[in-house]
Amino acid sequence: MRGKKSLNIITLSLLILWGCGNSDSSEERGAASDLGDVESETVEESQGKTKEVEVDELEQSLIAAGLVDVERVIEDVFVDLKYSTTDNFFGIDVYGDLERCYLQPEVAEMLRKSHEHLQSTHPELTFLIYDGVRPLSVQQILWDNLNKPDSIKPLYVADPKVGGLHNYAVAVDLTLADKNSGLPLDLGTEYDYFGYPAYPDREDQMLREGKITKEHVANREILRDAMAKGGFTGIGSEWWHFNAFSRKVAAQKFQLIK
Repeated sequence: MRGKKSLNIITLSLLILWGCGNSDSSEERGAASDLGDVESETVEESQGKTKEVEVDELEQSLIAAGLVDVERVIEDVFVDLKYSTTDNFFGIDVYGDLERCYLQPEVAEMLRKSHEHLQSTHPELTFLIYDGVRPLSVQQILWDNLNKPDSIKPLYVADPKVGGLHNYAVAVDLTLADKNSGLPLDLGTEYDYFGYPAYPDREDQMLREGKITKEHVANREILRDAMAKGGFTGIGSEWWHFNAFSRKVAAQKFQLIK
């Protein structure tokens, strides 16, 4: 969540709209000109106020590629981009100032439907999103920093020469969270845990061995059910990962995000 780390994407100005009517926009242009080469996007707030939020180069490229900010489609989800922190499998921050999750518009709409279903069955819960689009430039950094033989690297991260569904902006990593606090539910392992306790395909075995509990599986089933209602499918090795399309369909419909 943005509140968990220092805000690199900061408010540049608050433009008070009281009584502005049809006034000239030169003041807004002047404020934007102070940004130099950094663009900004306007975000509407309550009580007639508007804020301009800094958009860095990476985020500009995602917007230019036609992707959408998930929080503009679904109002009450939480976002904590793990690759914009060091709290991930690689232990490195590869997103820099990016703190908003971007997806293909069609995929964001699918996620909205999943969220609506979750609200109908468990109104006290919402989604906490860990990752969405992952540009190929970032994929290359992860590939280069993975201390594994190239032959087994694809078990952990997609080869940037081929690209994966995150690179098409049609995959999302997420969990369930309390709607009021934003705290994640316990689904048995941390995000980016690579081991059998995180495998949906191994849940029966992990239950027998006491590595996960029935409560963990029940929470995972709530997540899987909601995501399925939006048209997503999971994978056998990560309870948090969901795909909107197959690789073949994604390649037919979209371009890889570079």
